[in-house]
Amino acid sequence: MTVGSDAHGRPVVVPDPQGTAPGRGAHLHPTTACYELAVRKKAFGRALRITGRAADKLDSAAVEHHVARLAPDTDDRPEGWSSSS
Repeated sequence: MTVGSDAHGRPVVVPDPQGTAPGRGAHLHPTTACYELAVRKKAFGRALRITGRAADKLDSAAVEHHVARLAPDTDDRPEGWSSSS
């Protein structure tokens, strides 16, 4: 994923499955559980180095839709897997 901008020039998180977009990118496991954790921890702003009020209002709906298309509703992580590596 990478950062783009909406029609009003505000930063948004967008999927970049090929990893070819210019600028800073970040990786997210393609599971809804990992997406939800990233939203709760406000990880997108930190990973993409967006600071201030823009980070608090960062829209990640495009990534949510992308992950939902790729991942089943069940969490397919191996048993014992931890996100705190």
